[in-house]
Amino acid sequence: MKPLFLVGYMGCGKSTIGRKLSRALHLSFVDTDNCIEEREGATVFDIFHYEGEERFRAIEREVLEEVIRREKASVVSTGGGLPAWGDNMERMNEVGRTVYLKRSAENIASRLSPYGRQKRPRLRGLNDEELVLFMRDDMAKRDPFYSRAVQVIACEGKSDEEIIREIIDF
Repeated sequence: MKPLFLVGYMGCGKSTIGRKLSRALHLSFVDTDNCIEEREGATVFDIFHYEGEERFRAIEREVLEEVIRREKASVVSTGGGLPAWGDNMERMNEVGRTVYLKRSAENIASRLSPYGRQKRPRLRGLNDEELVLFMRDDMAKRDPFYSRAVQVIACEGKSDEEIIREIIDF
């Protein structure tokens, strides 16, 4: 079995669903953001803040390649921007199966806790209205990349278990 990459906007449920899916399939689970933090000894927020987005995206690509090399059969939760940078989406489609967990900006905003907002560099300091407007705009830019996934799942109104069943039954 090839790696199964979960893609989608930050806060859409990639990590939560990924952990549950990996258990259901008896596969390892990999979160690329966690891999970056372990490798760099710094949070995603700190890398963004002190080294900039360009450096973060370069590290992210290196980690993607490391994950591809070491993990054959696994469920991989990707960072929200990873598919929209360079040829990362094409690379994931070459070596594995991609699944886009699609949600609206309003749905994601309602799912994000205050802690969830603070740990995401691009969302810090936004009020509820600004958050939704920012997400709508940003998601519109990223959707063409996410939509290249092999499978697109409209997640709103579905439980994690229903989403997992849809992925498994595909």
